[in-house]
Amino acid sequence: MNTASSIREQLEAREREILAPQAAKSADTKGRLRTEKEDSIRPAFQRDRDRIVHTKAFRRLKHKTQVFFSPAGDHYRTRLTHTLEVAQIARTISKVLRLHEELTEAIALGHDLGHTPFGHAGERVLNELVSGEFNHYEQSLRIVDVLENNREGLNLTWEVRDGIARHSKGKNGMPVGAPPEHRASTIEGQVARVADIVAYVNHDIDDAVRAGILDEGSLPKKAVELLGRSSSERIGNLVSDVVYQTLEAGVTEIRMSDPVLEALLELRGFLFEAVYENQIATAEFGKAAGILGGLWEKVRQRPEEFLDTRTIAAEGVDVAACDFLAGMTDRYAVRLYEELFIPKPWVQMTRVRD
Repeated sequence: MNTASSIREQLEAREREILAPQAAKSADTKGRLRTEKEDSIRPAFQRDRDRIVHTKAFRRLKHKTQVFFSPAGDHYRTRLTHTLEVAQIARTISKVLRLHEELTEAIALGHDLGHTPFGHAGERVLNELVSGEFNHYEQSLRIVDVLENNREGLNLTWEVRDGIARHSKGKNGMPVGAPPEHRASTIEGQVARVADIVAYVNHDIDDAVRAGILDEGSLPKKAVELLGRSSSERIGNLVSDVVYQTLEAGVTEIRMSDPVLEALLELRGFLFEAVYENQIATAEFGKAAGILGGLWEKVRQRPEEFLDTRTIAAEGVDVAACDFLAGMTDRYAVRLYEELFIPKPWVQMTRVRD
């Protein structure tokens, strides 16, 4: 056995020594869609994490909206910074519970790859355009399985793909305690799911206050009294509750205490009413609908110019158009809309005035 190949095996052996019995182990992965040679140094889940970080879809997240469209300030979250915050929270929980940190991180980094431009408004538009058959987590799985790497996909492990596919169930999804068929099969995947809601509930409050849409005094008092008044305090208390409750239950699944879970869900419900679905958000949804709806019609009229011919041949023009629009950044969608629908002199005049 050469030295290089023994490094991965030593790391896999270390996992068995250090990680909790319930943790996923790289050597025990259920495998990949296609058989491939093992890396000489990196175990399977670490390779998956690295593959996701190097994708084009991951880089595009820096120009995709989290909540506020094309924010003028430098400190608002984007889809990329949200993803990094989720990964940080997920690794913190996994480390304390002695779970597989790289698996958790890979799922967290890949969970939003399929998000549309213009945040959830864009997702709602695409869902309407394809008759209720679009959601971002299925698109994330499609990206890693099919679209990346010149349509060869990333060939990720089953465990990472399972975590990406089950990380969210939308507005009414439970971060913990969901039925087995609606939650990740690994504990690490369940960590990524709870880290997602802990991250976005708190940073979206922070951004909404910064934008002047929310006053901190308007937050639900009972939830704030229990979880904390600052974002940092709330995240700390939520993470601590998850850790202690999960340890107490023997790390059989990720858990939260009932009062803390109720407070978190109350904050999420408040955000939907006060931020995500308020009058300002509804107006912005109309703008996103106009841009994406216009682009949808135009690219389907000129598929050979914009869409992937292999996807058209295999799955049809609507699937190819959905891939194209979902992959756009906010600024690319706006720029293409200007190019296709607005006379050039008007665009130049607008830019001069700005």
